[in-house]
Amino acid sequence: MRNGVLARRAGAELLGTAFLLAAVVGSGIMAEKLANGAAAMALLCNTLPVAGILYVMITVLGPVSGAHFNPAVTFAFAWRGETSWVDAVWYWIAQIAGGILGVLLAHVMFDLEVLQVSSTARGGVGQIVSEAVATFGLVLTILAVVRSKPAAVPACVGLYILAAYWFTASTSFANPAVTIARAFTETFAGIHPAGVPAFIAVQFVGAALGVLAAGWFAPVDARGQAAAE
Repeated sequence: MRNGVLARRAGAELLGTAFLLAAVVGSGIMAEKLANGAAAMALLCNTLPVAGILYVMITVLGPVSGAHFNPAVTFAFAWRGETSWVDAVWYWIAQIAGGILGVLLAHVMFDLEVLQVSSTARGGVGQIVSEAVATFGLVLTILAVVRSKPAAVPACVGLYILAAYWFTASTSFANPAVTIARAFTETFAGIHPAGVPAFIAVQFVGAALGVLAAGWFAPVDARGQAAAE
């Protein structure tokens, strides 16, 4: 029974992350085709589908797995005792596999070479700090809203990512699985593999800071339950 439940949860994480990356990469490809070189329009056309798919997938799969779709979010819940570390490892595997699958599917849908490696350099202090900030805000948003108004999580996550695309220099990857997967696309959304480790490191730093902030604003007890006021 336990293994069946975990398999279903991991499957939900794989599917949700695959749809997320298909939206990130696919909408980026479509945006470049339709924007005629207008970078701002291309970015807008990329952000709206990503926010939309997050809302839908969190609503659909949240009751199954919690709809993390993000190793940094899973890390946050495991740290707070709301997800076991064993489950977290399986979630991470599913999220990374799902992310890469979503990228490959986007390539297939747009008749591109399926296996690619990005040459888009992303780095520097501004982008590294942006990833820490973006992930901090995402984790804080999720942990606070889960406690105060769980039904609003899909909308809040979608809106936060929509905003963070625009106010961060990195366009808010805020997700180690997304970062890894986007190294496998030579499109609008790509990141050179050399930039991946630094992005992932600061994403986990941002997530840790988000957990600490949420613990102060919305504390939980040792069982992961809301602490008494």
